[in-house]
Amino acid sequence: MVPPDGYITNGQPPREVLDQVIKELNEMFPKRVSTSLAVREQFATDFSFHEVSPADAVITAHSSEEVSWIVKICAKYKVPIIPHGTGTSLEGHLAALHGGICVDLSEMNSIVEVNVEDMDVTVEPGVTRKQLNEHLRDTGLFFPIDPGADASIGGMTATRASGTNAVRYGTMKDNVLSLEIVTPDGSIIKTGTRARKSAAGYDLTRMYTGSEGTLGIITKITLKLFGIPEAISSAVVNFEDLEGAVNSVITTIQWGIPIARIELLDEWTVESINKYSKTTFPVKPTLFLEFHGSDAGVKEQAERMSDICSDFGGGKFKWTVDAEERDTMWQARHDAAWAAIALRPGSKPFATDVCVPISRLADCIIETKKDINEAKIIAPIVGHVGDGNFHVALLIGPDDFNGDLEIADGINSRLIQRALDMGGTCTGEHGIGQGKMQYMEAEHGPALEIMKTLKRALDPDNIMNPGKIVAV
Repeated sequence: MVPPDGYITNGQPPREVLDQVIKELNEMFPKRVSTSLAVREQFATDFSFHEVSPADAVITAHSSEEVSWIVKICAKYKVPIIPHGTGTSLEGHLAALHGGICVDLSEMNSIVEVNVEDMDVTVEPGVTRKQLNEHLRDTGLFFPIDPGADASIGGMTATRASGTNAVRYGTMKDNVLSLEIVTPDGSIIKTGTRARKSAAGYDLTRMYTGSEGTLGIITKITLKLFGIPEAISSAVVNFEDLEGAVNSVITTIQWGIPIARIELLDEWTVESINKYSKTTFPVKPTLFLEFHGSDAGVKEQAERMSDICSDFGGGKFKWTVDAEERDTMWQARHDAAWAAIALRPGSKPFATDVCVPISRLADCIIETKKDINEAKIIAPIVGHVGDGNFHVALLIGPDDFNGDLEIADGINSRLIQRALDMGGTCTGEHGIGQGKMQYMEAEHGPALEIMKTLKRALDPDNIMNPGKIVAV
């Protein structure tokens, strides 16, 4: 019953093969396998505009050992496997493009070990970032990576997530110390240790961080933690134009001000969050800022930032240490995706992102804004601009979905080429999934063949989330 080699690249597994796999999974894990279409579609849906392609079954795993057995059964019959965390990805990562089995990791949500003195923690992949920080609250430590959504740590690791704090604390690649991985043959391996650095061989931890389920399934993650700052202040300042806002960001980074968050919202985004979150920010290009440190330190940082913004035409610089005011501001920022959709009810966001060297950020954003305006499409821009990363939410449909999709695709293609021409990347944090595969060769050139070689070597039957990152 084992299908011929190479069938995954040519289509879906034969029905009799899938039935056998589902039968064996049901026998081993009774009442945890679902073939309901509603469930399968739910687990194939993310936050993207990509067509939903459900797996043939969804199975819930409760431990690394169970994931190993699931993979071994699928590997025996060469059936694809699609890992699932919380479903907040943005580039069609969850689509079962070649059928197969979706492995739900959400119930693997134990915090295994907190090492307060060493400032690290080991968690299972289903733990969410909010759950982790709630658990850490009384330790004086926190995990800073904040992509907005309450994503799972496993998914954040698999997509090399980033977020609003990245300018100070880095991204997932900077904060993952070691991983436990179930490989495509069902073996369980560990990459790295709890040590803060190592020169022992190839850096497998970095290789699997950002691999999007295409090389194995992440079943444990050891992360760096940070001390909760003595003082936190937040600020908001608006500008007459995007150029002034972005140039303020560039100068702030070049001066080395240790800012924790620096977020850009264009006028479309500000208008949308005012309506959605009931805020009253002036409808102008706006920066949301946050400073971490001592009481004196955050005051000094805010004052220096105020002077910079003033030099580039910034309006009144409003800053606060009040926790409730800070939470209201950042919740509005995190609501930006939902707020954007509300600007065009019934639409879907064609969400994209790029990252460029900080010196080219103003050029990239302004040229992109011009392109959007000429296309006459609603497309709010937000960005974690402290590290050159920004996002565009191109709203497509509902009246002319295909027409809007064609316009959005053109804007996206030009944006990515613009970023590459500026020495940037096609994605700063969304990842590749299926959505950005077509740009990989333009960005990586011959190095893309090295990625394909790794994929073939580690996953010779192409069962791990096939059709994502690289085509093999």
